[in-house]
Amino acid sequence: MALFGRFNSLQVAKHTEFGLYLDGGPDGEILLPRRYVPKDQPTEVGDWLNVFLYLDSEDRPVATTLKPKVQVGGFASLKVVEINRIGLFLDWGLPKDLLLPHSEEKRPLQVGDYCVVHVYLDKRTRRITATARLDRYLDQTPPRYKPGQEVDLLVVDKTDLGFKAIIDGKHWGLIHKNEMFKFVRSGMREKGYIKEIRTDGKISLSLQPVGAEAVSGLGEQIIEALRAEGGMLKLSDKSPPELISQRFGVSKGNFKKAIGGLYKQGLIRIEDDRIELL
Repeated sequence: MALFGRFNSLQVAKHTEFGLYLDGGPDGEILLPRRYVPKDQPTEVGDWLNVFLYLDSEDRPVATTLKPKVQVGGFASLKVVEINRIGLFLDWGLPKDLLLPHSEEKRPLQVGDYCVVHVYLDKRTRRITATARLDRYLDQTPPRYKPGQEVDLLVVDKTDLGFKAIIDGKHWGLIHKNEMFKFVRSGMREKGYIKEIRTDGKISLSLQPVGAEAVSGLGEQIIEALRAEGGMLKLSDKSPPELISQRFGVSKGNFKKAIGGLYKQGLIRIEDDRIELL
């Protein structure tokens, strides 16, 4: 059965002057308009094409080879391009904008604003729909992460403690203020690391590797930077945290551990205002 709101591999059923009809199984033949038919190679009846399925403005099934910014089941930060009595319409990369009903808003939005949403398929209408009410789609399974594990993050909201972020599209996590060693805003996608899973199930995140791996990887970056700068960097264990964060995007504590390890290996010399490659 064809999956609407997702990419499907469908077989070409026939050619017409306005496009190709694809075999949608129980959904019948689905039109791939001519403007989306691949032009780099001939397409014959029986060939398979990877297409995204959705409903057009008249609620008819239609296929496209365009790639939307998000599929059903996913999360994304999308721009509001229109608002009317039905709801808000979001730019998701397809000719027909994505509907965010007013009932699914979490806060008032204006045209030009960005909003992090979850995309789902309305079971009654089969329309692809967005919601800003994310809690019902997260933390549905026990977290099975390990401290230090690398994860994909979607930054969502700023709080008094830091930034809430979605981990691998499955769980909520928090990047605490003291882990902010780079610019972060809502809607950004970042590599992150599991710092701690608390006894209450809440997850603390870091934007830099944690533990021994953090120091090891940072040490390699410092050596590369020294070589690129001719063997000397105007940073040391006495430098302000802001300068260290600006240069390497890490905490002063991790920087001190890293250069301490390089010093013990006899790779660098540490002065009050600089480090030098030996």
